[in-house]
Amino acid sequence: MPKRERVVRMSVEQPLWRALTAYRLLTMVYAVLLFLSTREKFERPWVAAVFLAVLAVWTLATLPQVSGAARCTRPFLAADLVIALTGIMLTPLADVHAQTFDGPTLPSIWTAGSVLAYAIKGGWRWAAFASTPVAVANIAERGHPSQDTLHNVLLVWIASIAIGYVVEVARASERTLARALEIEAATRERERLARDIHDSVLQVLAMVQRRGTALGGEAAELGRMAGEQEVALRTLVAGGLARPSYVSEDSSQGAVVRVVDEPDAVLPAQAPGDGDGTVDLRLLLAPFAGARVTVAEPGAAVPLPAPAAREVAAAVGAALDNVRLHAGAEARAWILVEDWPEEVIVTVRDDGPGIPEGRLVQAEGEGRMGVALSIRGRLRELGGSAELVSVPGQGTEVELRVPRAAKARRGKAQQA
Repeated sequence: MPKRERVVRMSVEQPLWRALTAYRLLTMVYAVLLFLSTREKFERPWVAAVFLAVLAVWTLATLPQVSGAARCTRPFLAADLVIALTGIMLTPLADVHAQTFDGPTLPSIWTAGSVLAYAIKGGWRWAAFASTPVAVANIAERGHPSQDTLHNVLLVWIASIAIGYVVEVARASERTLARALEIEAATRERERLARDIHDSVLQVLAMVQRRGTALGGEAAELGRMAGEQEVALRTLVAGGLARPSYVSEDSSQGAVVRVVDEPDAVLPAQAPGDGDGTVDLRLLLAPFAGARVTVAEPGAAVPLPAPAAREVAAAVGAALDNVRLHAGAEARAWILVEDWPEEVIVTVRDDGPGIPEGRLVQAEGEGRMGVALSIRGRLRELGGSAELVSVPGQGTEVELRVPRAAKARRGKAQQA
């Protein structure tokens, strides 16, 4: 049995956490060595020694917390930032001359690690939140900050925000890459299943159709149904536009695929880059395709506002229902989609016996409003039109025209 494709997720931020771990260790060692090399200059070296001992223990004990985003919790980040701020404010107590000679603080550049943890964890906003109190503490510790101090504070503030922004971009890229890998794996699996289905199920359905037609009688009806299922299955495995649709069962006519007139029944996801709720009309019309219904559409997407596309699809479904009910189960139908700059035209044509003259007026008088409401009424609300042309013995043609601004016109009509 062939194995399913596995999607291996890549983490672009995990190397950042490893780098942060190394940075914290190295800067902790640097802060300790810096103190040991200049301890004779401290008026209260024991203050610096106690703080650096706490800093070393804290850094080593919290290495697991900076190994990944899941373990780097908000309480840890808050405590880490408090330790960094405490070290900055203790610097004048340990070395009175630190303010005069603009020397390094007790935690030195280790403080930047706390801010970077915020940046990697939450992005540039978290980085700005953490770097601001660090900047204030550095300025307050100096009393009268020099130009070098201001430059260093500004550098940490800008660099941390920039790194946070890069992390956010990297995460978005990671999600996009993961989605692309999933689509690729799904496509390969679909192709594999399509090959298997083509070699087995489709051939069996084709054989049933041929044998049933040859035998006649009830077997012919079984063959016809097998042929319809073969067409539907071929459309599915070929990766066409067909989407899951609802099927209404009719014991006398067989299974008829149709769109249910519900707000979200077959509404597909928004097309990429469409933020105004537009959908590809082809996606809503594709489920109508079958053994006796042919859909011809442009090679490119036919975007329409979602409500308008849904109403057009419902009108097409009503027209096909009329074909099935009045032209007979053996009648064929064709759906043609035309995409023009100002409007979209959908034509539904059949090869049935046509509609006798005066039949539509008579139907409306009898209370049968299928054409008047289900087709013409829908298009009228969209600011479009529906024209029906029928010649006895030559079939019926329904032409639906919907303008590109259908959504705006409908909104104005509802407000009025």
